[in-house]
Amino acid sequence: MSGFNEVTSLWLAAFTSLALLVGLFMSLFLVERIGRRPLVLASFGGVAFCLLGLGFAFYLARTTSEEVHPEISDVECMLKPALVWDGVTRYCYDCGMIEGCGFCGGACVKGGHNGPFADHASCPVKSEWQYDVCDTPTSVSHLPVVFMVIYLVAMGLGAAGLPWTINSEIYPVKYRSLAVGVSTGANWLCNLVISSTFLTISDASAMTMYGSFWMYAIVSFLGVGWLFFNLPETKGLSYEQIESCFLGESEKLVYDSRNKDETLPLQKAFPSDVSDTSSETTTYGSVVE
Repeated sequence: MSGFNEVTSLWLAAFTSLALLVGLFMSLFLVERIGRRPLVLASFGGVAFCLLGLGFAFYLARTTSEEVHPEISDVECMLKPALVWDGVTRYCYDCGMIEGCGFCGGACVKGGHNGPFADHASCPVKSEWQYDVCDTPTSVSHLPVVFMVIYLVAMGLGAAGLPWTINSEIYPVKYRSLAVGVSTGANWLCNLVISSTFLTISDASAMTMYGSFWMYAIVSFLGVGWLFFNLPETKGLSYEQIESCFLGESEKLVYDSRNKDETLPLQKAFPSDVSDTSSETTTYGSVVE
């Protein structure tokens, strides 16, 4: 974890793993109490807000780092080809995103991990050489960690486990094994695409770190909106009842007409209360008499 020492990084890595575990245990406790749909919507909504917050945190890390003075900086370090922004080096954060450039005393000059490549007069004698990482206020530097921990708790609450539960419930028995296999493959394919493209799109020459997280947030909000209108609650429903949730209006009429007579024996076998049972018994006794 850039910006933290080795011991702190190890503790933060352990804490983030614990955050996901906490979310999973909360999901186990709540799934049969409040249902699948509320947990999934809350989880993905929380994930979307945290992705938005992560983008905001990285944007603050850029704008709160020290400003770069062009008049004392190397020309090669003052501009980077970019896709969604002008690429002009304005802050230490921008300087750190350019390979082979570092920051010292308000200047962005060419250098490496050990210091500037040449004896730059623009770097004060006692100035700190910053390469890859820039000094930012403590409150800002910890924001990404905070949002990441909340993100993992929110993910464990529903997004990590419940899709697999719902996935095994919503498909017809005839096609369940094939559909689960296809959806599992699609899930891991998307994971592969995201993990293999993240470093490319988060580079300063593409969408930047904060821009990539904002893009993920937009996709997540769109997903939450789609789930809100299309995801049924499957808690306590039979497979046949779940299947009927995905039928069209005309198909539902046919389904209801076919199953109307089948529900009557179930209602008699499992009366809603004792009074209904007693009334049926009394009526039956009167008929016999």
